[in-house]
Amino acid sequence: MQYLIFHSTLSYTILISAHTPHSNLKVQPIVAVPAFLCADAFQKVLPFCTGFAAGCMIWIVIAEVLPDAFKEATPSQVASAGTLAVAFMETLSTVLQGFTDGHGLEDTSGFLVSLVFGLGPLFGGIILVAFSLAFNMPHPLLTGVASGIAFRLASWRPLQLVTSLKMGFFTTLFLLLGGSVFYHLVEASILMVAKHKKSSVNVITSSSGLSLSVLTQQSLLACGCVFLHAYAEGLALGVAARKASGLGRYMVLPVSLHGLPRGAAVASCVYGATDSWRGALAAAALTGLAGPSAAIGAILAKIGYDGLDYWMVIACGALIPSFGRVFRRSLRLDARKSVCGLLIGFGFAWVCLMSTRFICLHTPYCNSAPEAVT
Repeated sequence: MQYLIFHSTLSYTILISAHTPHSNLKVQPIVAVPAFLCADAFQKVLPFCTGFAAGCMIWIVIAEVLPDAFKEATPSQVASAGTLAVAFMETLSTVLQGFTDGHGLEDTSGFLVSLVFGLGPLFGGIILVAFSLAFNMPHPLLTGVASGIAFRLASWRPLQLVTSLKMGFFTTLFLLLGGSVFYHLVEASILMVAKHKKSSVNVITSSSGLSLSVLTQQSLLACGCVFLHAYAEGLALGVAARKASGLGRYMVLPVSLHGLPRGAAVASCVYGATDSWRGALAAAALTGLAGPSAAIGAILAKIGYDGLDYWMVIACGALIPSFGRVFRRSLRLDARKSVCGLLIGFGFAWVCLMSTRFICLHTPYCNSAPEAVT
């Protein structure tokens, strides 16, 4: 069908250009006929060219890329990476096809901008790991930094809602308590499903034989609460991205800056519990996926901003008890370093959040929905 339309359009253009003396297309018949034949031949050869290019790419992957991959990784790792890559490309292709079929420019721009929302947590994790390796930061200090960042994140949005009279004090307090109860229920459910038994004071052994220290278990749950907080904020960012001017690209700076504390909190918590900087970076990158996935979901579902503040406050309520336990355990190891790390993390989060607020209030970066990031 596309070939027939192209063939008919080109034939009509050639006829008009050849027989209309005052046409803007100054094409002589002696030039138009060879051009038509070349274009017609190109349309017939094009499928063979694309097939040849696809074959070359397949050969390069099989003969060059895969052998190099097997030299550096195990077959299971290569297979897993290949499966994830194919799944990601298929998902991206399906979503983009959906946008081109039934969605407008706002949805498409919001979707593309949402993909870069995860840069902030990743950069935050990189900064934290770099400082930890450079200055050999001890575990209590790292745990204190994570706790300070988490406490500042947990208090930032609720205080804004209360002071701006957008939400009542008792309503905010009730939602915070609800988030705390939710965390305790999740923790109890995980321990119940694992059917754990304490093989020592600091080690939990599941029925399957997997041993996990109490500090590591609490740190992973705390990271899960940070992921939930990032997901709740990503919903608001998805609403804002669709309305942002300049295809939403101006929101990348404040949103990335806003995500730095979350990445640093997760990285410091994991690094302090496991002493693995690779695991810390992986946790920060995984946390960075929460914002884009939530934003894309908000765009596809076309949700509004109404009610998102309630979910944000609930997520803040889950942060307080999760990092409270981590910090109390850190105090037993070294109280002075833990408190010092708490102050450093609190100050770092405050600087990042205040910088985001300053950018959004005094520049047009967040003119679409400044409440989403301030």
